[in-house]
Amino acid sequence: MIHKSSVETQNHVAKAKVIAAVRESIPKAYTTTKWLLSIMIPVSFGVLLLNYTGILAMVSAYLTPAFEYMGLPGESAFVLLTSIFTNIYTAIAVITSLELEGRVVTILAAMCLVAHGFVIETAVLKKTGSSMLRMILLRLLGSFALGLFLNWALPADSFQAHSSVLVQQETFTAMFITWLWSSLILSVKVIVLITLLMILQRILEVFGVIKFLSRVLAPLQAIMGLPNSTSFSWIVANTLGLAYGSAIMIEQVDKGQMTKSDADLLNHHIAVSHSQLEDPLLFAAIGVPLGWLIIPRLVLGIIVVWLYRFELYIRKSLNSFIFKN
Repeated sequence: MIHKSSVETQNHVAKAKVIAAVRESIPKAYTTTKWLLSIMIPVSFGVLLLNYTGILAMVSAYLTPAFEYMGLPGESAFVLLTSIFTNIYTAIAVITSLELEGRVVTILAAMCLVAHGFVIETAVLKKTGSSMLRMILLRLLGSFALGLFLNWALPADSFQAHSSVLVQQETFTAMFITWLWSSLILSVKVIVLITLLMILQRILEVFGVIKFLSRVLAPLQAIMGLPNSTSFSWIVANTLGLAYGSAIMIEQVDKGQMTKSDADLLNHHIAVSHSQLEDPLLFAAIGVPLGWLIIPRLVLGIIVVWLYRFELYIRKSLNSFIFKN
């Protein structure tokens, strides 16, 4: 009887904790969702205008010489620019419409995975403690560095990606209706997913799961040069991506669970290596090998963090030397 009463008490306490977690999470989810959509919607509409007026295509034409160094045809510039201002889905649509061959698609896919959703994701990185200019340069240079490496490493014509012709919307009205519908779906997805994520994060925190995950991932975090406090945000960024994972990352910084300096280190990693599940699988659906999309980005992320740590060490040493003299 005593045992049963004890179990009932524990269940009651657990239930109360869950209810409290939900109540605490919803207002925070609303704030983050509002901030995220205030960036997403205007940016996507701006891209619609750039695409319709032909400005995006014109800019990509000027970038053709740079892309030739990576073994890519001139139209590849349009693919990367599209991914920078939109998302992976749009980039894949453009790739299939251009009917590019397998090796080219693989290089482009890896570059797009580093640089997609540029405006929104860079805003997330800035909000969690990093310099926006630094993150922009890191993602651009990281994307091109990956393209150069893959152009050197990939065997010629080793695999073939499937292609299909994409019918483009020509009138502004048709393009606007398509944009409006996709924006509505995106908004609903953002609201639901971020709210659920915030609730889940709070529940995991209350029941000590986050601390447990931090201990389990400690050896991996050490190899990557990342502090233990970044473990949960690292998981979120690599499973859900930066945009949807932003709620968790911002929450952890705001609550002091991850300092801004720790978050800055994490941002240097996830700026070039994030969303390692859904996005690579989308490219795998058109025949791109997953290994070339996941492993090089992960290695690049590790290299970037250790280089940044070395930079911080040099800065600290110089400041100490200047102060002493």
